[in-house]
Amino acid sequence: MSCRLRTAHNLHLKASLSARNLTFVDVYAAFILSDTWGMLIVHHLNDSRSQRILWLLEELEVPYEIKRYDRTKEGRAPKELFEVSPLGKSPVISDGDVVLAESGAIVEYVIGKYGKDKIIVPESGRLDHLYFTHYAEGSLMPILVQGMVNRMVPQQSPFFVRPFANLIFGQLDKGFVQPELKRHLSFIESHLEKANGGWFAGGSEPSAADYMMAFPLEALDATDSKVLGPKCLEYVRKVHARPAYKRALERGGSYAYARL
Repeated sequence: MSCRLRTAHNLHLKASLSARNLTFVDVYAAFILSDTWGMLIVHHLNDSRSQRILWLLEELEVPYEIKRYDRTKEGRAPKELFEVSPLGKSPVISDGDVVLAESGAIVEYVIGKYGKDKIIVPESGRLDHLYFTHYAEGSLMPILVQGMVNRMVPQQSPFFVRPFANLIFGQLDKGFVQPELKRHLSFIESHLEKANGGWFAGGSEPSAADYMMAFPLEALDATDSKVLGPKCLEYVRKVHARPAYKRALERGGSYAYARL
């Protein structure tokens, strides 16, 4: 049921009960117990960035519901996601009247609303926190996506042009993606070597920077772990060992980049 329909249903319910001369307590109790009581909904696409949102919500112990979407045979998001967000991307959350896409925006929104007192960034790590929260999608993920495109295009090309596609996109991968990825992973490895506590902003607990950085690193670990240095590998193991992360896996279902 959509948020607007939920609101209309709840108003109708309260008006109906009031018309029967029931007390405010009766009306309020019925409102609370009805299945329309507001709860954050995660529109969760399998094997996607929405897994980081489930992890965050589990860490903060925020009640939420999951609406699952399965990729098409081409690996794309299904058309049903376009009914939630005009770009048809995941993750998307519904929280009352708020419908919000983009995992970085969702992480900041959820922490701002539900986690201000639970996620404390040390003063010494504030710039790192700011930087890596935006670096994950702004700088690192475009390289991974380009590498994925370089692999997918030849695979999906017609048979007679596949050798040429393999040659062209193989050269792009070798000449651009791999050198860039190596440079970025060396930079991340160096940062983690100096990070107090093993988290990107320092401190004893993960911050927004970690909820954003975990996805690209665990994706690399699952698909080509030899490219990661020891600190990056240790970081991924550290994330996957957290009880909240394991709960997120249980709730989210099958996930290509981590296993219980």
